[in-house]
Amino acid sequence: MDWLFGVRLTDGPLYWAILVLGLAGAAYLVLPPPHSAGRSWILRLITAAAAAFALVITVHWALINVFSVFPENIPDAVLLWVVPAVGAVLLVLMRLPRSSWRRRGTGIAAALLVVALSSVQINAYFGLNRTISDLLGTALSRIPTLEPALMHQAGGSDGVPLQGWSPQGALPAGGVLRRSAIPGTASGMNTREAYIYLPPAYFAPNRPALPVLVLIAGQPGGPADWLTGGSLQGHMDSFAASHGGLAPVVVVPDPNGSQSANTMCMDSRIARADTYLSQDVTRWISDTLTVDSNHSRWAVGGFSFGGTCAVQMATRHPDLFPAALAFSAEAEPAIAKERQKTIEGSFPGDPEAFNRQTPLGIMKQQRFDGSLLYLTAGQDDPEFVAYLRTLAAAAKDAGFDVRAYEVEHTGHSWDTSSRRFADALQLLADRWGLQK
Repeated sequence: MDWLFGVRLTDGPLYWAILVLGLAGAAYLVLPPPHSAGRSWILRLITAAAAAFALVITVHWALINVFSVFPENIPDAVLLWVVPAVGAVLLVLMRLPRSSWRRRGTGIAAALLVVALSSVQINAYFGLNRTISDLLGTALSRIPTLEPALMHQAGGSDGVPLQGWSPQGALPAGGVLRRSAIPGTASGMNTREAYIYLPPAYFAPNRPALPVLVLIAGQPGGPADWLTGGSLQGHMDSFAASHGGLAPVVVVPDPNGSQSANTMCMDSRIARADTYLSQDVTRWISDTLTVDSNHSRWAVGGFSFGGTCAVQMATRHPDLFPAALAFSAEAEPAIAKERQKTIEGSFPGDPEAFNRQTPLGIMKQQRFDGSLLYLTAGQDDPEFVAYLRTLAAAAKDAGFDVRAYEVEHTGHSWDTSSRRFADALQLLADRWGLQK
């Protein structure tokens, strides 16, 4: 069955087969059924298309502005792919009253093919589930729990200094992934398991004290998204291969607690997410893994919500995270499109308490000379391009070393991190003294 789990969903034979079959299903639904006048059927097609478009726009508006399910608009490209799926369902309903059972079955099958086409295209846009294994979580379920042999032992070595380090003996060809709970001792948070990447150098007999990169996923989502959409192990193994087995230890914690929760990466009435990341996670990493205790070789990064969180950590805790990689970050944390709803949901009646914790608010009051902020946004994602420009300008004024990139031919997708991740890692390596 391994071959099936490896089948790709964002390109390859299955992707193209669904594209062809979905278009065939759409063509069947568009053709007029027997005994239907051509002019009346064209009118029905126009009605179905208009109704589908109106329904999608209305539901989207309600999700954003009434129910506050998402703090940002769903990308236009995604909404446009939802329209044909809804339109296909409406066309089937129009056909049902006058169709035979055989044609009803064929119509339903055609509509399902169109829905499958839309689903695959939406998934390809976000770049989250690249294979069937990603979709089903089969590879993730095989990742072992972090074993004691890989943990830092109390009273044991803190690792060989990184400067001038060379391995004793052969190193493995690639790093490994592990998972572990990170207790919310100080924050009181209950979170999902974190994922850890340990590079080849971690397995040397003279294990070095390695740098640390903490990565945060988007919302809705979870830590596993950095392994699927973010292709974390592939990126890190490639980096390690070009640096003599050296790479940062990467920890992907969960500051939200569930797929749909949104703590805004802050200490508020919602949760103590800032305390979780700045105290619980950092302490766990230092106590559990053989890493550099000097936080000048620590960094934080993330995509979307995680990118926003990375900027928050870098501005609230520059002593812990003097470098941040923010892929498709918001200008400020949010739980609703309307800013007042965000404030009332987190700091009711106290907007200044919220403002004091936002990166833009902090950067107006504080300098960050020597800190690094690496920003990206997809060129086809105008809302987040505007956020990038706002953050970049404010960060430069506050003394950050800013690198900002608008990634061509991408929207609000994992491609905005994947296409710049190697460059961002090399920038960190230069700061940390990891030589090729």
